[in-house]
Amino acid sequence: MTTKRLPTGLTEVQAVYSGPEGNLWELIMGEQIHIGGFQQSMVLAEKAGIKAGETVVDFCCCLGAGVRFLAKNFKTKGIGVDGTAHVIEEAKKRATAEGVSAEFHLSDVTKVPLADGIADVVWGEDAWCYVDDKNKLISEAARVLKKGGRIAFSDWIEGPKGLSDAEADRINGFMKFPYMECLDGYKKLLVANGFKIISAEDEGPHFAECIQLYLDMLTKQLTYDALKIIGDNMEMMGAMGGEMVNMLEMAKAGKFSRGRFVAVKE
Repeated sequence: MTTKRLPTGLTEVQAVYSGPEGNLWELIMGEQIHIGGFQQSMVLAEKAGIKAGETVVDFCCCLGAGVRFLAKNFKTKGIGVDGTAHVIEEAKKRATAEGVSAEFHLSDVTKVPLADGIADVVWGEDAWCYVDDKNKLISEAARVLKKGGRIAFSDWIEGPKGLSDAEADRINGFMKFPYMECLDGYKKLLVANGFKIISAEDEGPHFAECIQLYLDMLTKQLTYDALKIIGDNMEMMGAMGGEMVNMLEMAKAGKFSRGRFVAVKE
């Protein structure tokens, strides 16, 4: 695994999800803005054993779709945490519009404004790749969880074949990631923070299929809509398409992937 990191932080992520780039991701991925949408959320929830009445804290909740998904389908009590003011305000509006009672906090997920031991589950979907200090994020998850509570998350990761520094720089620079963990890296962080791993899975083939889907949507169906979001900038559209083709190639080669993890706080 490459250990090189880019000087990308919360400020850059806030810019993405407060502007046209975030709108573009929502266009092609839907409100959930993660690989596989509803179906993959359901898989994660079932693997985590989500039950009615449980308190679930979504770290990097973005527009709050994960909180709403769990509340509507599993009758959970939802709490969302995200460092971007725009998406927190949108999360509140959308929860109200859908009749979902939830609370949302504007905060860096490495310094969560919640008491110790208040959660049954800490949840995350394809967003922790934006966080530089992943160890601190997972330690915060452990802190807010009850003993026996679960952490359940998916994330974009370096694949089993590994990325060169140049390959990692290209993906991380385009996506505004400081770096990506690998499957074993996340497993080590979980164990170091007092978790017993229940499952840790690489979803490489499905990940590549979804990137192909998003590329097809941009080039075969939603081109007009995407151009409108980015001010009809054809040059930018072409550059973005090129970066997505590169990501697809890296995913097919086993260098770039998505992981899904469930673990229990001991």
